[in-house]
Formats: sequence, structure tokens, C-alpha cells
Amino acid sequence: MEYLEFELPIKELEEQLDKCEIIGKESEVDVTETCKQIEKKLAETKKNIYKNLTAWQRVQLSRHPNRPYTLDHIKALCGDTFLELHGDRNVKDDKAMIGGLGKIGDQSYMFIGQQKGFNTKTRQYRNFGMSNPEGYRKALRLMKSAEKFGIPVVTLIDTPGAYPGLEAEERGQGEAIARNILEMSRLKVPIITIIIGEGASGGALGIGVGDRVMMLENTWYSVISPESCSSILWRSWEFKEQAAEALKLTAKDMKRMKLVDQIIKEPLGGAHTDRAATFKSVSDAIVKSYEELKNLSPKDLVKQRMEKYDAMGVYKD
Repeated sequence: MEYLEFELPIKELEEQLDKCEIIGKESEVDVTETCKQIEKKLAETKKNIYKNLTAWQRVQLSRHPNRPYTLDHIKALCGDTFLELHGDRNVKDDKAMIGGLGKIGDQSYMFIGQQKGFNTKTRQYRNFGMSNPEGYRKALRLMKSAEKFGIPVVTLIDTPGAYPGLEAEERGQGEAIARNILEMSRLKVPIITIIIGEGASGGALGIGVGDRVMMLENTWYSVISPESCSSILWRSWEFKEQAAEALKLTAKDMKRMKLVDQIIKEPLGGAHTDRAATFKSVSDAIVKSYEELKNLSPKDLVKQRMEKYDAMGVYKD
């Protein structure tokens, strides 16, 4: 189990509890009462820490190395029914963007999302979840296929941003993202979008236009990461915590500003502490959203989507 800096008090109490249980097993001393006291203190500490998380601490939780990624969610939601589809039919298959067909119950969905790696080798293979233009073009190809066969689209967002390399810009990174935003706004099937980790910049927006946009509780969604914001405004990464607060990037902030429709609760301590419960919550949210959208005609679906995004933001004539 890996602990973040603000979780160290929890680590200390869990270690004390383990030692107490070992003493009870290896000796004739009755440590039942002591263990109960530590368990009580542990529960109170967890509650106090996780109910008062700062924006930066939620950013840290969204990046927790044990947090479930896109393929983890898809495999849990669809089981053996998931069929991954590859390639943009133009340049290559982008490993940072995955997609394919899968079923939840009897309903088929087109799943699309960014995939990160879990160790050095897979992180390089997945380009740290940062897609090239061909990744967004692959996503668009799959969305258009879903539209052709009347299959709803589910996008799972978890990216630190689109890949900023020279070769990505040469192949039209900005155009690919802009094209996706345009085409998603008028896609004639339901689009359900869930931020499951990091939702940064155009990298997230490239698959982020949905009829229902939801965020897991300990995720973030912003035009820029706190570190990059800090380095631009203060010429240093040291002010990342202050930047995170100023950016208003948490799920609560996004819901309050009506930029997302729903917050999906996570288990106490984050999605990685109880994966099964997290997957169940995500599955229920997808099914419920589709039930609300499935009877709308394509014309009404697109009209509602357009009105939803037209209403966002504050402006003055």
C-alpha cells in the first residue's frame, strides 16, 4: 500500500494496529481493547482527513499509482464482452487512446478513453496517457462507427494533457482536438463522459463533449495543471497548491459552476481503496444516464447538447 504525504497519520495508525495484532497472536497477552482503541482512532483520523481535503490533495489522489485506469474500469464493467478496436486508418494506432465495443448488461456501448501505464515500461508504451493526433482521430472514427449503428458512446477521461511534442503539432494536434469537439457536439447518439482521474486541457476536451458529464469525487478538470499554472504565473512549481485552489478544478467546483452534471462518490480514501465499489458506482451512473437519454430522438439529443454548452460560462453583452 502506497501512502501520500497527507496520509502518513493513517499509515502510522495502521502500522500500530498490525503490531498490536501480531503481539496478540504471538503472546498470551489480551490486546483486544488496545486494538479496538487504535481502530477507533484510525476511523476518526480517516474521516477527518478525507472530509477536509484541499484541492491539491484531491489532485494527488487523482494521480495515486494504485488508482484504477481506463482499461481497469472497462474490464470491470464489461468483463469478457469488450472488443478493443485499433488505429485511425491514417497514421498509426495510438496506445495512449484506447477504444472498443463492450456490454453492460444487454446494452452495447462504444468505450473510448485515455490509458496510462502502471510501471516505467507501460508508461512509456502508453505515452503517460498523452495522446497524439492519431489518438483523437481514432476516437472520432470509433464515435462515427457507433453513430452509424446507433450505439451510445462512453468516454473515460484520464490525461495530463494532449502530447505537446513537435511531431504531434506537425500532424495537426490542435485541428484533431477541435475536429473532435465539433463532431461530438453534433453526434446523433448519446454521449456519456466520466472523468476518472486527471482531466487536463484540450487533451480532456478532445473526448469530453457529452450529454452527461460526470466526475469521480477525487478527480480534477481544468484548462491547465496546477504545476504548469504555477510555473507560468510564479516561474516556479512551488506554488502548485495555491494554483490548485485558484483554478477551482475539483468536482465540487465544477458542479457548482454547472460545468459537470454529477459527482460520483468514491469510497473513503479514494477509488483505489475499494475498486469494486468504485466500478459499481460508475456502472450505475452510466446505466442511469443512458436510461434518461435513450428515448430522445437524434434531433432532440443534439439540440439539448448544444443548449447545454451554450448555457455555460459567464458573459456580458
